[in-house]
Amino acid sequence: MSTTRLSKLLEFFENDPTDPFIVYALATEYNNLNDKENAYSFYLQLTDKHPDYVGTYYHLGKLYEKDNQKDKAIEIYQTGMIIAKNKRDMHAFSELQGAYNSAAGLDYEDD
Repeated sequence: MSTTRLSKLLEFFENDPTDPFIVYALATEYNNLNDKENAYSFYLQLTDKHPDYVGTYYHLGKLYEKDNQKDKAIEIYQTGMIIAKNKRDMHAFSELQGAYNSAAGLDYEDD
């Protein structure tokens, strides 16, 4: 099923490689298929060509964390928080801040 979805997304991308939603959908699909190389490629394409696409930063950060690249994850979360704040997207900001706090070891609970 997901290979059919991937094929369809690749077809959409071929028709409009500048649509950030399609690029994001491809990155996410590759991530779900554990194809890290392609997931990174599309997520990084988003940060380069569509830096205001806020959803990228949470998922790219999580991919870095999964890949034991905590410093890169923290940096991506910080960048995403700035962009989310500038866009006044407080929901995305809150999610990114939670991910940042967790990655940075700031998510402690009271005993």
